[in-house]
Amino acid sequence: MLLAIDIGNTHTVLGFYDGARLVHDFRIETSRGRTTDEYLVLLLSLLDLAGLKPRDVHSSILASVVPQLDEVLVEAIDRGFDHEALVVGPGIRTGVPILYDNPREVGADRIVNAVAAYARVGGAVIVVDFGTATTFDCISAKGEYLGGAIAPGMNISASALFEHAAKLPRAELAMPPHAIGRTTVQSMQAGIAYGYVGLVDGLVERLRREMGGKVAVIATGGLSHLIEPESETIEEVDDFLTLEGLRLIYELNRR
Repeated sequence: MLLAIDIGNTHTVLGFYDGARLVHDFRIETSRGRTTDEYLVLLLSLLDLAGLKPRDVHSSILASVVPQLDEVLVEAIDRGFDHEALVVGPGIRTGVPILYDNPREVGADRIVNAVAAYARVGGAVIVVDFGTATTFDCISAKGEYLGGAIAPGMNISASALFEHAAKLPRAELAMPPHAIGRTTVQSMQAGIAYGYVGLVDGLVERLRREMGGKVAVIATGGLSHLIEPESETIEEVDDFLTLEGLRLIYELNRR
């Protein structure tokens, strides 16, 4: 069984694969303060929750945007499962040419998403990932990573509004019934949620024009289900796009 780990700034997502089938998945808080011992206990606890034994996990792969946790997780995996985890980074085979001016600047999660999206679509595609930051990644019809855009995530934008406007209350991130809010909370929700729909659709259309031709759009990340129903450009939501990309990269490097 393969253990795939996506370490994000806010959450870490783990998936256990039996071949190409995702059989268990977990989402935990990303804690920069946890030690190797604590992550080891957490991994073994999740394994037990899935009804698995350490010997069932024969290999692991991880992608991380929190560099200080890479070594911690690699050591925890080594101690818990007795193998060295594959870490997505420079030198690893992805099958996706990176056309960034400096390929080392591209976050591992963005490349992993690109691999999974191109494998699914088989053509030009834009991935919108709603995480701590909202990222837009463009993959050409030939499977090249072209680059993209990075915007503040919805939670970051909402927190900035609450913190810097003293009279505004903290409001739940939700889609209000109307764009014209009739309460302060509804007005804030409309500005954040519908405003983000406009940001996504406007930016995707601009990216599509620059790419030319037919371009598919796939969304992933925690808040994708909030935006997708109102979006005119998002065609599909895949909650496990990053995990699938990790599995594909593992298979490519194993061969």
